[in-house]
Amino acid sequence: MGKSEEFKQHIELGYTFKGDSIVLGTGILENEPISNTQIKIPLKTFNRHGLIAGATGTGKTKTLQVIAEQLSLNGVPSVLMDLKGDLSGMAKPGTLNSHIEKRSSLIGVEYQPEGLPVELMSISNEKGVKLKATVSEFGPVLISQILELNDTQRGVIALVFRYCDTHHLPLLDLRDLKKVLQYVINEGKAEIMKEYGAVSPATVNTIMRKIIELEQQGAENFFGELSFEVDDFVRTVDGKGVVSIIRLTDIQNRPKLFSTFMLSLLSEIYETFPEQGDSDKPKLCLFIDEAHLVFSNASKDLIDKIEAIVKLIRSKGVGVYFCTQTPTDVPDNVLGQLGLKIQHSLRAFTAKDRKAITKTAENYPLSTFYKTSEVLTSMGIGEALVTVLNEKGIPTPLAHTLLRAPISRMDILTDSEIEQLVSQSSLVKKYNVSIDRKSAFEILDQKITAAEEAAQQQKLPTARGNTRTQSRTPKETSMFDDLSKNTMVRQIGRTIFRELTRGIMGSLSGKKRR
Repeated sequence: MGKSEEFKQHIELGYTFKGDSIVLGTGILENEPISNTQIKIPLKTFNRHGLIAGATGTGKTKTLQVIAEQLSLNGVPSVLMDLKGDLSGMAKPGTLNSHIEKRSSLIGVEYQPEGLPVELMSISNEKGVKLKATVSEFGPVLISQILELNDTQRGVIALVFRYCDTHHLPLLDLRDLKKVLQYVINEGKAEIMKEYGAVSPATVNTIMRKIIELEQQGAENFFGELSFEVDDFVRTVDGKGVVSIIRLTDIQNRPKLFSTFMLSLLSEIYETFPEQGDSDKPKLCLFIDEAHLVFSNASKDLIDKIEAIVKLIRSKGVGVYFCTQTPTDVPDNVLGQLGLKIQHSLRAFTAKDRKAITKTAENYPLSTFYKTSEVLTSMGIGEALVTVLNEKGIPTPLAHTLLRAPISRMDILTDSEIEQLVSQSSLVKKYNVSIDRKSAFEILDQKITAAEEAAQQQKLPTARGNTRTQSRTPKETSMFDDLSKNTMVRQIGRTIFRELTRGIMGSLSGKKRR
């Protein structure tokens, strides 16, 4: 038996599955593609997470596009973080040429150009569905971790949330949070001290500066209403999973906002989705492009939280896939949870690069057909080393793979195409509305104004004092009763439910969705 036949049998044995799977490409031996030696990924294992790594220009984003396409064709929706603006073209069919035709023939798949159901989204000023969340939904634990607060400062944030809970003050945006912080050390100082003890103005001022830093990265566009319901990610159109592309091209230089959003999204999905366990296919897959932005600027507490959620979210039927330049961009505790590994070519220009390549090679199964460290630096564009988990959770043989071409457009949409896509979106009509209901900021403003007016009244002549006292007391009582009742009514159905149940999952993020 020749070496190529032995290799073909080796791959077929390792990549033949009982359930449904997607075809990623065909095996390569000694730099020659072996036709119809298909490298597959079982749908059943897509909730085991994955890594797509490689140097700039080696084809990582197109690999991500291929996987998201094939998941969509199998009815699995996905969420794609698009920091470079490369993925919007998935809404339109690709273009067949001789190169793609030859590659598809070698792999043994038919190339049929096809556009997919795409929903454009944004947390900034990009066009699409606006993704927002309230401060109250984040809860004190997650807010403290995002702001990188110490224990004393966390205590103040916990006090603020508790005060707002008991006094029915909705915390919707960062303006609300800042207003309450100012109140506890100024007009409400005596009230707070009586209920909770003294609060240091220096501590509050430090927290305020950290909030301002977050605002400067554009967080004021993210915090607020109407809050996005993550169930809207899980949609199909004509049996195809909807590809939700979150356009982040204008926040590449704002890593704290990106990491804040990512952690809130993972936490929300974990707490909202029911337990599913292992099923024939995942419920949802998330692809995080430029994943180093999540980890390189995050605090240790934030990274620990991400690690915990990645470990647990699998049981919800959700797979998380990190796309980055080198595997070392992802913490070891997260790497250890990844079942799918797709490694594109790496560059070795320095001694440090060569050490990184040696370390990367050690993360892959041993192979009698490859010297991994050599293959890592010699692969061309559209080639990758691949290993996945089979249906029993066992790693498949390492395979140098010629990857299939995307069936959708490998380019961005034009401005007019984006406008058309956004105008047809039902979610844009649902979420892109302006809501500015009465919250902590307005309620405290009214309370402070009423207190100031009362103080002014007390300075008037004593002769009129008795009349004022008799008329003012029921008026003020009625005003505050109305405020309390109106605020409580507004909480019913959404905010008050989250705040009453936040403690149930507080160990993860301090919030609970309905």
